[in-house]
Amino acid sequence: MAVRIRMKKIGRKHRPFYRICVMDSRVHREGKAIEEIGWYDTSVADKSKRVKVNLERVEYWVSVGASMSDRVATLVKKVKTNSFTTAAAPAPMLAPKIKAAPEAEATEGAEAAPAEAAE
Repeated sequence: MAVRIRMKKIGRKHRPFYRICVMDSRVHREGKAIEEIGWYDTSVADKSKRVKVNLERVEYWVSVGASMSDRVATLVKKVKTNSFTTAAAPAPMLAPKIKAAPEAEATEGAEAAPAEAAE
């Protein structure tokens, strides 16, 4: 039996919530899990509190041959090193550009037209 550590979606539409589970790789995403070893909530504002994983169980399952999905491997690595990044500050607002007066543009165009006609 091929065992994988992967995420199981249990949230509703536009509000995902995932459980990190040990599952047979042939079972569909919301299928029966062998063991649930953590969770991942995308709606929590503090990034370091979005994930809770039992690292002892992860190490056990990896030692007996389970493989992790790419997303779970990334989350486990971040939990181990506590390297959750914070969101970058937004760029400062710029003052609006000032356009040239429309009267000056109209008079410049009007002066150039008669000079061309005279030639």
